[in-house]
Amino acid sequence: MTLPSPSNEKGTGRPSAKSKRSITAQPERGGHIPELGIAPFSLQPRVAFTVFFVANFLAASYAPIQDCDEVFNFWEPTHYLNHRFGLQTWEYAPEFSIRSWLYIVIHAIIGKIGSLLSSNKTFEFYIVRTVLAIACAASETRLFSAISRTLNARIGIMFMMAMVFSPGMFHASVAYLPSSFSMYTAMLGMAAFMDWRGGLKTHLGIMWFGIGAIVGWPFSAALIVPLVMEDIALAYLTIDRSEAAFRYIDGIVRSLLALALQVCIDTFFYHKLVVVPWRIVMYNVFSGSSRGPDIFGIEPWHFYLRNLSLNFNLWFLLAAAAGPILSAEFLLRSRTSVKRTSIRSLVFVSPFYLWLAIFSVQPHKEERFMYPVYPFLCLNAAIALHTLLSHFGTADPRTLIGKIPAQLKLAVVSVFIISAIGVGTLRTIGIMTAYRAPLQVYAPLRHPEFIRSEQTVCFGKEWYRFPSSYFLPSGMRAKFVKSAFNGLLPGEFSEAKIGFGFFPGSWLDPSGMNDQNVEDPGKYTDVDHCTFLVDSFFPGAPTSSVEPNHILDKNTWEEMQCSSFLDASQTHLLGRILWVPDLEIIPARFRRKWGRYCLMRRKPNKLRS
Repeated sequence: MTLPSPSNEKGTGRPSAKSKRSITAQPERGGHIPELGIAPFSLQPRVAFTVFFVANFLAASYAPIQDCDEVFNFWEPTHYLNHRFGLQTWEYAPEFSIRSWLYIVIHAIIGKIGSLLSSNKTFEFYIVRTVLAIACAASETRLFSAISRTLNARIGIMFMMAMVFSPGMFHASVAYLPSSFSMYTAMLGMAAFMDWRGGLKTHLGIMWFGIGAIVGWPFSAALIVPLVMEDIALAYLTIDRSEAAFRYIDGIVRSLLALALQVCIDTFFYHKLVVVPWRIVMYNVFSGSSRGPDIFGIEPWHFYLRNLSLNFNLWFLLAAAAGPILSAEFLLRSRTSVKRTSIRSLVFVSPFYLWLAIFSVQPHKEERFMYPVYPFLCLNAAIALHTLLSHFGTADPRTLIGKIPAQLKLAVVSVFIISAIGVGTLRTIGIMTAYRAPLQVYAPLRHPEFIRSEQTVCFGKEWYRFPSSYFLPSGMRAKFVKSAFNGLLPGEFSEAKIGFGFFPGSWLDPSGMNDQNVEDPGKYTDVDHCTFLVDSFFPGAPTSSVEPNHILDKNTWEEMQCSSFLDASQTHLLGRILWVPDLEIIPARFRRKWGRYCLMRRKPNKLRS
């Protein structure tokens, strides 16, 4: 089966005289190919951008923060640059310096612009998220357009559906994480390698993947391997070696310029020469058993299979089937044009398998590690579904499928697509309604009496759900009290001013930092010194001397604002996976069970002198 193109003559597999190009066309001498005509099902880029942006803006407005690394490693350093205080992880200690300040500076500039529009720091937070939504939508639109032109417009539409209605993209699209940044650049890089209109764009593909690996996450460079292999093979077959070499040099030089900028920025902040991407690789790959990612927890090999099934449901099944489907297409069809199309399609679907294989064998696994490959998953799913529909839609009466009534076929396909969209939407709503409390309870602190208040907000067992200092008034600080967690908590950037130059917290060595996740008692404060406290209460949850139910201590604490928070331990699996309405017609055992997530203030008569 060939991926249909409006330029193919019926039954010939050859470009018609009236066609602009075939999707299997090779670049002409010098790397140029004719222009592509408008295909059925196609959407204009501005329409596609609007669809992507609306979905991403909803995520920016309502998505909970999934990973505490996003807060402590990215939001807090950004807050430090713009407001001169914030929490500091060991990764930013000059001794270790495995985080780049360039990535932070980019977002700090956006936040600073947002501060000119409002003095509310929470507004800055959402401005940065909105810009991330725009950047992601622009990258998605670019890849969508390349897919529609190069493969088939129907594949582009299916790609859009998978991206817009998947819970995974709901989080990844606006997450302030290097893996999300690498996802943006991977989409731009993939589009450059895919789209031959106007000539090969290898240099742009290398540049975008290079920027993603340098500024974002070094390991994202693995996604370029199959695309480079195709490009090298094409250069060999078309005797285009000198021009190919020039394109590679061009792309590498552009990437090295990004690296040079990063080294300059990081040298300024750390006060020493640092090549952060190399240090990240060294720590994660060559640091030994007492260090490295595995000390933060390990998961079984099938962790990502389960996670992707939850975040992409039926789309993930299609993505996993894309390779076998295209391989069968290649083996069972004899037409040369079909085989050429299948080979190129196999190149496009292979980055997903490569990435999944690499990270499935790593002991330490986190959901965010999959972010860069999410668009490739959706592309795989779209290609697989398109190929299946091409066979399923045949009207040849000599085949069994051809004898099935068209209305029945339409019903089957509609049920499948609606199910994929419906399940994804229900999971997105479920997560959004279950876990948003940490973004909601700080509203009372915006009252005028607290705006310049030099008081403390403390976190015990809820330390990892702190949404960042952007939700606290200027002058108010986040502090940690002892909980059952026995690893290393963040410290604070130095707030030294006179005689220390710009941003001394970035280069002064903090105390109590280590790269082995060893607990530092100096990171804790006494709960008696806390003016405010954030805590949660789940009926039936065990308590201990370090994790008492502060919410029930009415003599010491008064509630300022509480929000419902899903009690996962008491909720049925269905309610944890999907949104289940709290209606009488729903059996009680399937309804979601709730705890309380509260911001509390110490009662005046309990303040410590």
